[in-house]
Amino acid sequence: MNKYPYIVQHFKTITKHRRLVAHYCFRMGLYRQGLTHDLSKYSPTEFLEGAHYWQGVRSPNNEAREEVGYSRAWLHHKGRNRHHFEYWIDYGINCDTIIRGVPIPRKYIAEMVADRISASRVYQGDAYTCRSSYEYFVRGKEKLWFVHRDALAQLGFLLKMVADEGEDRALDYIRNEYLKGKPLPESIQITEPYRDTV
Repeated sequence: MNKYPYIVQHFKTITKHRRLVAHYCFRMGLYRQGLTHDLSKYSPTEFLEGAHYWQGVRSPNNEAREEVGYSRAWLHHKGRNRHHFEYWIDYGINCDTIIRGVPIPRKYIAEMVADRISASRVYQGDAYTCRSSYEYFVRGKEKLWFVHRDALAQLGFLLKMVADEGEDRALDYIRNEYLKGKPLPESIQITEPYRDTV
């Protein structure tokens, strides 16, 4: 029996996703991130699990979780890709949880937008609308207690802009205002701006 029956399909899926993300990142002026997005998906740890559990309509990581209780590919992926909330988790000190989210630089929140739009396009196909990534975000938002509230607010604001005003307007705003550090609307309360300490 072939342990990796979906090698070609998985390769096509992740490559299509990467091309879409690169397209959106380039439109926002994030050229390096567009070129390097999700390269770890081609590593053996991530690729082989994906080829084994590929379905084409959702992440193979979810199928792995259902079958064995966790996804080795995801554990590998989240620690290497800054466009995931889980990358930005640290131990909490003087807080009521063991772990906590830390502020995320705007360029990675912008890449999150590109990633979510692209994943929705790949997995939904013709059913995709500009509201798809925002609706997916809203459905899971309550479970994201570990994400820094500013990052969550910013991502929600940007995905809602995609939903309400369309991709072109949102990408233009991200490139020309958001990534240039211009103030966010007053409705987005920023409590702890990102500070690069390195």
